[in-house]
Amino acid sequence: MSLDVITLRESFDLVVSRAPDMTRRFYAILFERYPQVRPLFGRSTEKQEQMLTRALVAVLDRLEDGAWLGDTLRALGAKHVDYGVTEEMYPWVGDALLATLAEVAGEAWTPQVEKAWTDAYAAIAGLMLDGARRATERSTRSEAVAAAPPPG
Repeated sequence: MSLDVITLRESFDLVVSRAPDMTRRFYAILFERYPQVRPLFGRSTEKQEQMLTRALVAVLDRLEDGAWLGDTLRALGAKHVDYGVTEEMYPWVGDALLATLAEVAGEAWTPQVEKAWTDAYAAIAGLMLDGARRATERSTRSEAVAAAPPPG
C-alpha cells in the first residue's frame, strides 16, 4: 500500500495548528462513542494524550522508513496487549481518530484527505495488530511450556 505522505503531513500540520490539543478531543470522542474502553485509562488521560501526540509525530516523520515503522509499530502493538487492548478496539480507535481529524480540519477534510488517513490508519493498525498477535502467541507458548509436566 502506498501512502499519500504529503497529504498526511499537510493535513496533520493543519489540524495541529487549529487544535494543538487535538489528542484531548480524540479521547473525548473515543470515550463518548466507546465508553467500554474508559476503564483501561486512569482518571486522567493527560499522559496518554502526550504519548499519542509524540507517536503521531514520530510516525508522520518516518512514513518513508518502512523498517522503522514495522519495528516500532509492532512493538507498540505488543505493548498494548499488556494494557488490555483487544483486536476489536483497533477499529474504534481508527473511528475516533478520523472523526477528530475531520472535525478539526473542517472544510479541509476532503475525500483525498479522508482516504489518506483511512489508508494510513489501516497500515498502522495492521502493523500494531501483527505485533499484538505475535506477543499473544509468545505468551501462550510460554504458558504452555510452563504448564507442561516435567519429562520423565
